[in-house]
Amino acid sequence: MLILWGSNARETHPIMFHHMLAGMRNGAQLVVIDPRRTATAQWASDHLALEVGSDVALSNAIAREIIAGGMHNAEFIEHATEGFDEYRSSVESYTLEEGERLTRVPAEQIQRLARAYGQAEKAIICWTLGITEHHNAVDNVHALINLALLCGHVGRYGSGLDPLRGQNNVQGGGDMGAVPLHLPGFQPVADPDARARFEQAYGVTMPANRGMNVTEMLAAADDGRLKVLYVIGENPAVSDADTHHVERALNNLDLLAVQEIFMTRTAELADVVLPAAVGWCESEGTVTSSDRRVQRVRAALRPPDGVRDDADVLQELGQRLGASWWTQQTAKQLWDELRTVSPLHGGMSYERLDRAGLQWPCPDETHPGTKFLHARLWQRPVSGRRAPFKVVLHEPPADEIDDEFPLMLTTGRRLDSYNTGVQSGRFATPLRTSEALLVCAEDMQRLGLVDGERVRVRSRRGEVQVAVRTDQTVRPGLVFMTPHFADEVATNMLTINATDPVAGTAEFKATAVRVDRIA
Repeated sequence: MLILWGSNARETHPIMFHHMLAGMRNGAQLVVIDPRRTATAQWASDHLALEVGSDVALSNAIAREIIAGGMHNAEFIEHATEGFDEYRSSVESYTLEEGERLTRVPAEQIQRLARAYGQAEKAIICWTLGITEHHNAVDNVHALINLALLCGHVGRYGSGLDPLRGQNNVQGGGDMGAVPLHLPGFQPVADPDARARFEQAYGVTMPANRGMNVTEMLAAADDGRLKVLYVIGENPAVSDADTHHVERALNNLDLLAVQEIFMTRTAELADVVLPAAVGWCESEGTVTSSDRRVQRVRAALRPPDGVRDDADVLQELGQRLGASWWTQQTAKQLWDELRTVSPLHGGMSYERLDRAGLQWPCPDETHPGTKFLHARLWQRPVSGRRAPFKVVLHEPPADEIDDEFPLMLTTGRRLDSYNTGVQSGRFATPLRTSEALLVCAEDMQRLGLVDGERVRVRSRRGEVQVAVRTDQTVRPGLVFMTPHFADEVATNMLTINATDPVAGTAEFKATAVRVDRIA
């Protein structure tokens, strides 16, 4: 069984979706959970069109039905998990009827999915931004983890939890420490033993406090606590929620430096712009896929004159800031340096990566790599800590609809474009070359709209003008846009910067709006 939760993989992960189709041809059942009837949902045996922001409620209702029907894996729960009794009590009020009330998914659909997942021999839950771009993103993810633990669908072939990454090497960025809580190799900043490893390697004193995520950086820039921001390969002036707030924050900096391959909107605001080589064809190094497999990347082209590799720029900047020990290094030398401070990567020599890549943890050069990260949960006794259930409760979206803003805007990606259009917007596509607000036929008629006319879309933060189009993927009360054509329609002028307190993720998926005709 394959559950795609908040994922339109047919459009946003098309190569991965072809593997899913192969599984379906071999008998796998596909269930899609998404507010829209996407291109992916049209391939599914069942589509649960839940209310935006009700993922925790749906998960808890499924869990209650599994437990009530005795379909949970009691043996696995007993020997491999902790916190089950508290979790069971927390989902008790999420009956099928309450689940239907909170999610708008019919009770019989919830029950059908619960029985299918609870009785499946093998089952995978995949999710993307439909789960994580909410003010309670971490709770949403914990809710899905709870379901997998409930049925023992982790750590085994054909079963697991798979967050499909939005861009190439997102996993690798986290592996290298590009997160506020961790050093490279997911070593906690607060761990004195981990800090000591880096202090010995670099001869410096490591701070014990966590860093700031993007949302916290922008808030600090806005109120004057953050004076300098160095942006590499990111376009927050367009991609982050509440564009007015973002631009105000960026303009309040003493120094904004941007390292990029194109002149983005963020680069236009910068004091210094550093041209960078394209990582996937002009640079050497590694990437890590979502299954933790580290693979080599080899340069196919030489960068244009005056353009330098990211690592080369950072090395010279470090030297100019006083790090005289930071000498010019090749990609291989940098990787070998990482292996000395990250135990997860210790056994991954370039020679071993050359063959087919390796999956971390791989502590030494005799280790074959780790195929199933959580296989330890099936050992008796369990190796290491037991997997914890987390009590999570339903919370509605931060931006609620009312008489003034009666529609819910959700945003996402489409097949023919990519993110803020920095790359895909620079050439004409035969599929689509402009933004459109997708509205169902019933709402089009109620609002007196016709296909192609321009309308004013307004939220509590800003407004945009955009063409409107009738679309069968959205239901009454729900509208959809993308951030792909920001020069034409700045979608994130509308979105709210209500953020998850742990991950710092903004709630791009739930914005209350109104749609008006333009005289």
